Amino acid sequence: MRRDPKCFLWDARNAADAVARFTRDKTFEIFLADDLLRAAVERQFEIIGEALRQLSQVDPALAAQIPDLRRIVAFRNILVHGYTAIDHENVWRVVRMELPGLRGALTALLADEGGSDAPAGSAR
Repeated sequence: MRRDPKCFLWDARNAADAVARFTRDKTFEIFLADDLLRAAVERQFEIIGEALRQLSQVDPALAAQIPDLRRIVAFRNILVHGYTAIDHENVWRVVRMELPGLRGALTALLADEGGSDAPAGSAR
């Protein structure tokens, strides 16, 4: 059974929201010192990248509306496959500089698709 493309948007948006919650009121120094926080943030970025990678296979036209989709998927690949060389400063920069725009884009696409509630088949 083919998964509804909204599920991928919803999963990515929920993971992005989780990163925002996890890092709210945190500094880079706190992030760097907290192994659990870093692991949680990295895992959510992995989910974002994988959900958007799968969306690009299921609905390329919808995926094309997500700014920097290829960079997001590449970032996920670095986190998964290049785990020994993760640049924590870069992860933090993505949290602070890139994540807000991605959250906005995902929320707007979900609104356009009528998917503000969790669709059947979403991860959460």
